[in-house]
Amino acid sequence: MMTLETTDLKEARRSRIAQFSGRSATLTVGGTSVTGLVRAVREDKSGEVPRWLVTVIADPPRVASARISRAQA
Repeated sequence: MMTLETTDLKEARRSRIAQFSGRSATLTVGGTSVTGLVRAVREDKSGEVPRWLVTVIADPPRVASARISRAQA
């Protein structure tokens, strides 16, 4: 389980929609992409800029599968 922090309203909104629909979401925070199930989205109003704390259960990384072209098979 990972907790990500974002100040992007669009990212927070997409996370909340994914949470309510039960779908996996891909979040990009600080140049790092994380795909997984969103468990919680909380707004932190303590600072000058609003920020959101998004809790994600990350999916296991996908292994690249070897493709076999039909000509070889």
